[in-house]
Amino acid sequence: MSEQLIKRICVFCGSSLGTREIYGQQAQQLGQAFVARGIELVYGGGGIGVMGAVAGAVINGGGKVIGVMPYALATKERALTNENSHTELRVVNTMHERKALMAELSDAFIALPGGFGTFDELFEIITWGQLGIHQKPIGLLNIDGYFDPLLAMIDRAVTDGFVQPQYRGLFVISDSISELLTQIHDYQPLKSIVQWIEMSET
Repeated sequence: MSEQLIKRICVFCGSSLGTREIYGQQAQQLGQAFVARGIELVYGGGGIGVMGAVAGAVINGGGKVIGVMPYALATKERALTNENSHTELRVVNTMHERKALMAELSDAFIALPGGFGTFDELFEIITWGQLGIHQKPIGLLNIDGYFDPLLAMIDRAVTDGFVQPQYRGLFVISDSISELLTQIHDYQPLKSIVQWIEMSET
């Protein structure tokens, strides 16, 4: 996928800042990198935690932000407000609609440190890639080795035959923002993937 096709990147990340300052710092730097490269941010719509840090950096830099949030979370996560023409909040009915719309709006995905919700979003988008529902780049920003245990689990799944080795290439990893964005821009979709079968075809 060439660089000019990456106009919007969806970021999956925590509504908490975590216990280490580096998480928020790197989130802000990622937002600044988006602005510098003219990339729009799509994310979960919250104004707090890691997600608030990355969105705030994009907004402060004059970049475009689209938040997507279900009604039920609009107050709990302090939803993004439409403060200017560069910010947009789309409120949906369910978590399923949220994830589907975020995927539809985005040209690529990046996961930052987060909890169960982040893991859910990350693994669903990887699974959709495996099934051929999309062929968009997926990246993990491995801040301070946060994803090392997760990567070890995935490698164990490959070793033990639960994940085919080629599917390890469905995502890229780096602890460097610039390197990760370069990998995303240079990403080539896998040729051998499970093809999605619609219910009407079974």
